[in-house]
Amino acid sequence: MVFRLMSVIASLLLSFVVLAQTSPSEGKDYVELRPPQATDSSGKIEVLEFFWYRCAHCYSLEPLLGTWVKSLRKDVQFKRVPVIMGFSFDNSTVDARIFYTLEAMGEVERVHRALFDAIHQQGGVRLKGDTYAKWVADWLAKQGVDMNKYDTAFRSFTVETKLRRAAQLTQVYKLDGVPALAVQGRYIIGASANMLNVTDFLIGEARKQSAGAKP
Repeated sequence: MVFRLMSVIASLLLSFVVLAQTSPSEGKDYVELRPPQATDSSGKIEVLEFFWYRCAHCYSLEPLLGTWVKSLRKDVQFKRVPVIMGFSFDNSTVDARIFYTLEAMGEVERVHRALFDAIHQQGGVRLKGDTYAKWVADWLAKQGVDMNKYDTAFRSFTVETKLRRAAQLTQVYKLDGVPALAVQGRYIIGASANMLNVTDFLIGEARKQSAGAKP
């Protein structure tokens, strides 16, 4: 497992070193969504990351993604969206609920990366349903998360509303796998060694479109 993950990370790192000879092309490197979706980041270029905590490829991407996000310009708004997909609806819903509970508590920045590590390095990835949810809760308690607040937020109206929105976004963006990135409600970039470079290119395209639309 570790060797496979390191191989994926190495290939992703290589994509940053090797300059592309041609611009990314639609249908090969990304898909243009027609019609485009409205975004929630007014005045900024919105980038969404669709992920699932128990996805090995999402976990492989996470270290590079964290560094990449820090390099984004101030006119870009990055948001994580825990995917809710039909192929693993029940399992992905649990993960989405965990993420939005942590977000409601203001704990995502503190524990998100460490939780990813724990799930994939300490056996959480092999669990399902209530057993998995309890395993995560026990791990979070050890990290100092207030479990009384966690339990309250876990079934809160706020979290339920965000779950419905995540399911809606999964459908309207026509996702068939994760990780995936979306730029400005218009472009979808699937998992590949070059996906962050392609996303940079499409952010540039969205920036040009925004500049051209201004009076």
